Amino acid sequence: MGTKNPQSITRGRDGGAFAFISKGWREARDSASADLSLMRARADRELGHLIASASALAGPGRAPVAPFAELDFVRKRIQPKITELRKQCSSTVLEGWPPKAGASLRVDLSGLTAIRNAIVADGHGGGEWLRVAPWKWGKGRTEWDVVTFIRSGLKESELATTIRSGLKEFERRSLSNEMFGGFRGRSEFLEKLKLSLKLLNKDSREPKEVPPLDLMEILAYLVWQSGPFLDQLGVRRDQCEKLVAKLYSKQDGRLIYPSLSADSSLTGNENTTDDLDLRIARVLESTGYHTEEGFWKDPTKLRISDNRRHVAVFTTASLPWMTGTAINPLFRAAYLARSTMQKVTLVVPWLCKSDQQLVYPNNITFSSPEEQETYIRDWLQERLGFEANFKISFYPGKFSEERRSIIPIGDTSQFISSKEADIAILEEPEHLNWYHHGKRWTDKFNHVIGVVHTNYLEYIKREKNGALQAFLVKHINNWVTRAYCHKVLRLSGATQDLPRSIICNVHGVNPKFLNVGEKVAADMERGQKAFSKGAYFLGKMVWAKGYKELIDLLSEHKNYLVGFKLDVYGNGEDSQAVQDAARKLDLSINFFKGKDHAHDSLHGYKVFINPSISDVLCTATAEALAMGKFVVCPDHPSNEFFKSFPNCLTYKAPEEFVAKVKEAMASEPQPLTPEQRYSLSWEAATKRFMEYSELDKVLKERNGHCGQGVKRNGVRKIPLLPKFSDIVDGGLAFAHYCLTGNEILRLATGAIPGTRDYDKQQCMDLNLLPPQNQHPVYGL
Repeated sequence: MGTKNPQSITRGRDGGAFAFISKGWREARDSASADLSLMRARADRELGHLIASASALAGPGRAPVAPFAELDFVRKRIQPKITELRKQCSSTVLEGWPPKAGASLRVDLSGLTAIRNAIVADGHGGGEWLRVAPWKWGKGRTEWDVVTFIRSGLKESELATTIRSGLKEFERRSLSNEMFGGFRGRSEFLEKLKLSLKLLNKDSREPKEVPPLDLMEILAYLVWQSGPFLDQLGVRRDQCEKLVAKLYSKQDGRLIYPSLSADSSLTGNENTTDDLDLRIARVLESTGYHTEEGFWKDPTKLRISDNRRHVAVFTTASLPWMTGTAINPLFRAAYLARSTMQKVTLVVPWLCKSDQQLVYPNNITFSSPEEQETYIRDWLQERLGFEANFKISFYPGKFSEERRSIIPIGDTSQFISSKEADIAILEEPEHLNWYHHGKRWTDKFNHVIGVVHTNYLEYIKREKNGALQAFLVKHINNWVTRAYCHKVLRLSGATQDLPRSIICNVHGVNPKFLNVGEKVAADMERGQKAFSKGAYFLGKMVWAKGYKELIDLLSEHKNYLVGFKLDVYGNGEDSQAVQDAARKLDLSINFFKGKDHAHDSLHGYKVFINPSISDVLCTATAEALAMGKFVVCPDHPSNEFFKSFPNCLTYKAPEEFVAKVKEAMASEPQPLTPEQRYSLSWEAATKRFMEYSELDKVLKERNGHCGQGVKRNGVRKIPLLPKFSDIVDGGLAFAHYCLTGNEILRLATGAIPGTRDYDKQQCMDLNLLPPQNQHPVYGL
């Protein structure tokens, strides 16, 4: 028809595709223009005839306005969105386009009505239109506006798919309507349009051009991910970060990839490691690689479906054994269960009758786990001012007389179902995992917290070949805590430095002791005598629990402590040996059987003496301070938390011990302030635990995954590459699993024979399937 060929002035990313579309329009226009004009004239003249004909053809029950609806569909629904569709899919400006023959153009583009309907239906409530700026060309003439579609969840490939489905819908309607019977160029036009959309879709799937990583960036990322490993080798974290910054500055990613600096501006003043992380993510994203799980992650982890999380507290001892690892986890579970944010399960060891007789005091034994659970709940209810709403579960254990502790049997993690495997608190994580042969804790649980109670190295050094054993145990403890814990809390600096650990006292005292302290303070305010007895010591009677230090101090300075008498309460394996040593040295010590520290007969003592340096954080010391007593103890990392209390008298040398004892016996203790009383409570301890273990942050995560992505200022960073530290930790866990599965190696390292799997009696007590039924070996 002699029109001027359009010429492309600018080319966008999708310019080539729609240049092809415009060519198809131009070729189809010449052949279709006459037919379209005829069709319009016929429609205008015989509109009523078409409606009547459609009604006659439809027959009874069919809508009589079908042809009119199709015509209205073409005229009114298609035309308003043609320009917007062109603006969305192309930034190319064509000279002399659209043509002046507006009528032909409007009908020619009417085939895209179904596309517009499909897009509107798909994007209902999901996005908004944002007009960026008009694109001016020529002498101030506005040709097309550049329009950006901000669509939530609709990618370019999805848009092309939606357009194709719209074309199919339009083609189906046009074939079924005799109105378009005279449109000879229809099929050719649709085929060319669909071919152009295929080219558009192909172009949208092409990866963005991202410069590849250079050697310096790879080295910087390797050093950054190796931080925990280098920390074990003595390289401090700040030195590691400086090295990463120096390597990364050799080839700044913001210079070679401009959009990276833009993202950094969105997130604020990001440091070098954040920029490097984004740089790595962009490179991997450009290759099409994506993963939401780490290399060693378990994709079957619990996904939180409700508003309550699940916390499982595993410990190595249970009542009626009056030890810290039995009492403190019990109170922790009770106070954690007070919150409505989580459900709590306490998992404690179950011992057979013969082991119960060796461990539990006063010949207390239980015939079933239900009977022991009743005992535990009754004991706890007497000491709490509220009802503890948590579950108690049992795992099989075996008492080691040599180690004087309970060793877990089998896979302890299996006693929490996969449905409830969310957050695990391992009381004494090194103890629980020395011989752990089962599923990796960090694979089954989303967040694993270890709480270190015991200074095992100090105990082991006192044994035969103690230095060598302590060296081995130190590295084994590092091994298992790193492989199985996300976070480790050390109660004091008396413990060894473990990976991912922080020092914080997360223990409180029984509320009953605080009530005693309040009564003592009230008596002192009224001028009444609060204490009627002198000094005492209470603890499990084994040499390592401070009895050796106590005997040495009293024997060395007995001439300076004339008339001083000490009452000692305790039971233990070394009871007879300790009493024999005191009698041999003619010390003024009166021995009594062990009692609960909250017993009424102990309230009248004024001074609690605890010379132990093997404790991590002595619970009895905290209880004595809560009752308003004096405490005489060494200036040791295990007593660092107590030094802020005025009634805590510490000595740095044995010579000072005598002075502190005389000072305590000659004066009256100061009443505790409300702040001091609160700092000793389990409410304060639970608050510290939530903060330092990062449990408060984890509980706010709704999807049950911690550390999978960090959201800052609207930008969510998802790791696309498994961290080097995760790979190392996974390798350590796998190696530990292989070694603990060998019975010879277990026995060589001090394990109790037959503790890899539980026995028949334990299966009967806990209603468990035999191990051979849970893990059958076929063909035998």
